[in-house]
Amino acid sequence: MPLFGTDGVRGLANGPLTADLALTLAQATAVVLGQGRSADARRAEGKRLTAVVARDPRVSGEFLSAAVEAGLASSGVDVYDAGVLPTPATAYLIADMDADFGVMVSASHNPAPDNGIKIFARGGVKLPDIVESRIEAAMTGEKLQPTGAGVGRIRRFADAEDRYVVHLLGSLPHRLDGIHVVLDCAHGAASGVSPETFRDAGARVTVIGADPDGLNINDGVGSTHLDVLSRAVVEHGADVGIAHDGDADRCLAVDANGNIVDGDQIMAILAVAMKERGALVDDTLVATVMSNLGLHRAMEAHGIRVATTAVGDRYVLESMNENGYSLGGEQSGHVIMSEFATTGDGLLTGLHIVAEMARTGKSLAELASVMTVFPQVLINVRGVDRERVADEVVAAAVAESGAELGDSGRVLLRASGTEPLVRVMVEAATAEVAQAHAEKLAAVVQERLAL
Repeated sequence: MPLFGTDGVRGLANGPLTADLALTLAQATAVVLGQGRSADARRAEGKRLTAVVARDPRVSGEFLSAAVEAGLASSGVDVYDAGVLPTPATAYLIADMDADFGVMVSASHNPAPDNGIKIFARGGVKLPDIVESRIEAAMTGEKLQPTGAGVGRIRRFADAEDRYVVHLLGSLPHRLDGIHVVLDCAHGAASGVSPETFRDAGARVTVIGADPDGLNINDGVGSTHLDVLSRAVVEHGADVGIAHDGDADRCLAVDANGNIVDGDQIMAILAVAMKERGALVDDTLVATVMSNLGLHRAMEAHGIRVATTAVGDRYVLESMNENGYSLGGEQSGHVIMSEFATTGDGLLTGLHIVAEMARTGKSLAELASVMTVFPQVLINVRGVDRERVADEVVAAAVAESGAELGDSGRVLLRASGTEPLVRVMVEAATAEVAQAHAEKLAAVVQERLAL
């Protein structure tokens, strides 16, 4: 099985993801990403390569980031240690200081025992599959082992957070004065920077889930546990709730009545607003195959085309970069605004949603009504061989359900990129119809693909 998954290398810390693995991976990264004209030019000037390293607050991030920094410095790379910061902050800082690459140590929305390593190339962009394969292959090859003045230095990136906050505030089309926001930071990487930024933008802020202790990240809070935020918004009489995940590259929202506004609805709001002010390039939104059918219908009604990609914000970003599009994302809350970011940014997204509320004077519920959400049922089928997802009998069952649903729904069946399971997703005009088709297909998958 390949080392890299849908979003970097991820696993149980001190299980498959050890300090040795992190160090070796960093050394291989220095070999592969240390090639090319820009790297050669730096060396010709007598300069070392540079990298930004950050992490979320889970306890294992301390030893894993130390191992990553050791691997890079031992390979002749100067490391700027940004400490605990969101993933999108890391990506931004790589571009802002013209670093050669960067590493984020985080397992995103996973529980505290897990961790992960995400690698970004120059400009703060995620790596294409072919480069990840080259890094994995380089892990068993020769390492860079400079001596003396050739080894890298590790420095504290003292103003990393300030640079990111200034960038976020500079992106806003409207201040947030007069709006009461509840922020759920998932006891994660946004716990310090998100409340600070929303307050600086003028919002009245109530904070929950912002007391990380290294072990409580994503534990009953954050974008995967929105019931906590929903209750808090209603209890505090707030206008809106914004939820991040552990590394803050996602944003989901809650309206004043405690109703969830997901990534598809957020993209719909932003797409319509951007089109109105001429900022939506080619009147196109990029979304993955998992986005709700309601998003497609809403965008069609507003003259906006939806370009579809595979699941993963990296694939959304690839499509955006190839075509120059300005907005894309996922139902899960990864939203990319390419004018301001190279990856999903939960703080940026949340700020712009609240700014649209402030600009229009509308509630989040009013803004979200631009899209009608089709009932969606998702069943994760475990204990099956995900490599055989193209089985003929399974494909025939999917085609049959699709034909029965017609224009009133759709079916999607895909192997997970991060877990040993197959996902069955069905959308229909009613929840009952969606559930019936999903259960029928899940049974076929369980029978045909059983290990």
